Amino acid sequence: MQKRVGRHNVVTCAQKVDHSGQGSPDSQYLQKREVDLASLYPEHNISVPIDHFHNDTSYEPHSSGTFDLRYWFDASYYKDGGPVIVLQSGETDGTGRLPFLQKGLLHQLAQATNGIGVVLEHRYYGTSFPTPDLSTKNLRFLTTDQALADMAYFAQHVIFEGLEEKNLTAPGTAYFGYGGSYAGAFVAFLRLVYPDVYYGTISSSGVTQAIWDFWTYYEPVREYGPPNCISIHTKLINVVDIILQNNKKYTPQLKIAFGLEGITYDDDFAQLLSYPIGGWQGRNWDPEVNDPSFDEYCGNITYPSLTNNASANSTASIRELLHAGGYSDYNLALTIPMANFINYIKTTYVSPVLNSDGNQTLDQAYSTHNQTFYGQDDLSQTWRSWPYQYCTQWGFLQTGSGVPSDRLSLVSRLLTLEYNSLICRYAFNITTPPDTEAVNKYGGFNISTPRLAIIDGEEDPWRGASPHSPQAKNGGNRTSTTEEPFLLIDGAVHHWDENGLFPNETTATLPPAPVKEVQAQEVAFVKAWLEDFRAGKA
Repeated sequence: MQKRVGRHNVVTCAQKVDHSGQGSPDSQYLQKREVDLASLYPEHNISVPIDHFHNDTSYEPHSSGTFDLRYWFDASYYKDGGPVIVLQSGETDGTGRLPFLQKGLLHQLAQATNGIGVVLEHRYYGTSFPTPDLSTKNLRFLTTDQALADMAYFAQHVIFEGLEEKNLTAPGTAYFGYGGSYAGAFVAFLRLVYPDVYYGTISSSGVTQAIWDFWTYYEPVREYGPPNCISIHTKLINVVDIILQNNKKYTPQLKIAFGLEGITYDDDFAQLLSYPIGGWQGRNWDPEVNDPSFDEYCGNITYPSLTNNASANSTASIRELLHAGGYSDYNLALTIPMANFINYIKTTYVSPVLNSDGNQTLDQAYSTHNQTFYGQDDLSQTWRSWPYQYCTQWGFLQTGSGVPSDRLSLVSRLLTLEYNSLICRYAFNITTPPDTEAVNKYGGFNISTPRLAIIDGEEDPWRGASPHSPQAKNGGNRTSTTEEPFLLIDGAVHHWDENGLFPNETTATLPPAPVKEVQAQEVAFVKAWLEDFRAGKA
């Protein structure tokens, strides 16, 4: 899901994560592939109803219209009797998922089952827009329930080009669903709501429990991150918080040190300094999509001497700020880390804005306090879709204020529910918490049903919203079976099972053994499910 910040940093999950910590479960670093996958996999559209629920007053005024829902498919391995495996693209333009038709779990499943691999775009993303604009009124059809109905409708009505003579619709053909992150929760719900349409689904890193104040997002970073980096980082953030909250006369000096005197609001300033830690989610075993920014940041603040361009001339000012921030006893130990932190922020976030040709100010780039920007709602404002979903149903505001006082926060405590929900107020005039029960009614942490596989990453920051959460029944521990697989990938972050390599790209360590093992299990249990389908098992 997209990061929830100022207009410079509202991005789709197919772009580089903006590190704000207010993001989509699926914000990750996806680089452009060398191959033009769009030419290999032409796009298609299926006409689906705008409104599937004419008896539900929440969608009034109702619509009897239809819209084009985009999809892509690969039938290279298809043989009669093979299944259709649909990857739900989730809260992003579906073109970002096309690599999975070529390599990765979707490709592996299609090959192993002689099936058809499909990437299906979610309504209100990519080109699949049901309405002429993205005004709050016209976003009323953007709910998880409506999108679930789209995916069921697809399985019941699709005709694949080149295979027109075959009836490949459900329930006569076995349909399996896969999704990662928001889409992982989505396909979990799909299996519950439409069990006669989708015979089985795989929920990878599925955020099945909607949470308004999701302060625990950063706790896996604390638990699994490099201890020295986490120790230094939390102290530096604490220095910032103490000054901004308790020693405000040093706030101008603090902003000047970071080159951020152009940031008007203290919470915007605090949020920007919290960005780097958010790179944790973008770590991936696949070099092509890995985001190295977290490791680069840790490398900077733990470096034993000044990094390139870090100024020794600022030492006196830094020590004064450390003293003002309550860290006199750590003054010598934190001086170089603070200098390198300042240099990292200037190099990564400040200089690219000030040295650009767009004459953009830092407030324009990074402020969340921008009602004029959030008031735009034409179809080019594609950033609106995911915020509308989390403002109305999903939540997941990653706060620092929610962190218990017995520990240092990894992000500023100025990142409160009020601040992080400004976009809800400015963009949609929503001033109340989302209806998380619209999501959690499906089972939340404890969702379970036959042929629903739960796959999670051990180090995933979104694990706290998944069935592997310590808050789930039995501490997130279940017995894994072929009928209800429940697998945790050692050392993994966010839906690492989705990615793959071409045979000539594999090495002794790539893919990592835990990923290969889980992917092999996924292929095995889907093949077993397919045999059950053929045997007529309900």
